[in-house]
Amino acid sequence: MATVASQLRHNPLTDEWVLVCPRRGTRPQSEPEIPPLPPALPYDPTCYLCPGNARAVGIRNPACTSVFAFDNDFPALSPDVSGEPIHEGGLILGHPERGVCRVLCYSPRHDLPPARLERSQLRAVVDEWIVQSRELGSLPWVNYVQIFENHGAVGGASSRHPHSQIWASADIPNEPLAEQTHQKKYRDTHGSCLLCDYAKLEASLGERVVCENESFVAVVPFWAVWPFETMILGKRHFGAIDEMYSAERDALSDLVKRLTTRYHNLFHAPFAYSMGTHQSPPDGAPHPEWHFHAHYYSPMRSASVQKVMAGYELAAGRERDDLPEDAAARLRAAGETN
Repeated sequence: MATVASQLRHNPLTDEWVLVCPRRGTRPQSEPEIPPLPPALPYDPTCYLCPGNARAVGIRNPACTSVFAFDNDFPALSPDVSGEPIHEGGLILGHPERGVCRVLCYSPRHDLPPARLERSQLRAVVDEWIVQSRELGSLPWVNYVQIFENHGAVGGASSRHPHSQIWASADIPNEPLAEQTHQKKYRDTHGSCLLCDYAKLEASLGERVVCENESFVAVVPFWAVWPFETMILGKRHFGAIDEMYSAERDALSDLVKRLTTRYHNLFHAPFAYSMGTHQSPPDGAPHPEWHFHAHYYSPMRSASVQKVMAGYELAAGRERDDLPEDAAARLRAAGETN
């Protein structure tokens, strides 16, 4: 059997290179035995996100019937900060950072991840993401709003109850700042949008497209690092989540359900991932370079083996052991039936 040579692949959003080594994917790996989690219940009396339950700080959740958002009881960022900037010899630099952290429960049901929610329920989630983005982005000192979801313990979730988080910060974090820089550079150089051009290119090639609808397409990026990393790209150019038309909100809900269903079908087992949206900053400046999109990252190689950033990746640079095109083919084959 012919082997595929290792390649360096460029990520134009961050100007980083990824080493793709497909031959390493054939090496023997042990499959540890992982005891299955007990089935999730519709309601868990010990869950601090279920309706009516008391959270760790003593606040009791309302008896909600749909989405439910609240200020994180243990926030990473606070709107009230004190302290002075740190400047020592030009090498030790720092400053206090303001922010607001919120939690959004997707449903009163403890056992319904995005893959099992109805599209109308996911539409309520998308609508609330927009409400929160507008409200937090309107604060005069907020310059970025980050929506993200950790799903599954391996994906970093602290609770099995399906939820996401919305963090607003005074500074633009590293990843969106790098993407902003390179989207602007591409627009200045080419006179067009980087991700508009990329979405059209992937659609014409087809080999990395996982699924799509009239408004969005999900692809395994050419430069993907994680085993089943994907991106959801808007087909229309817009910068922030609150610029979506009503039909696009429905379409995003549809594609989130279809993609996460494929994830869960892939190994016929729970699938852990982290999702994060990237959008233009609410800083009052025009940002024609920005194209709204969402990243899905997962460490899952199989139902029981996870990728760990270690060795070469910590010491040198990003690397993956198989082809993104093969990952896209496996996700296409996984199907969208729960």
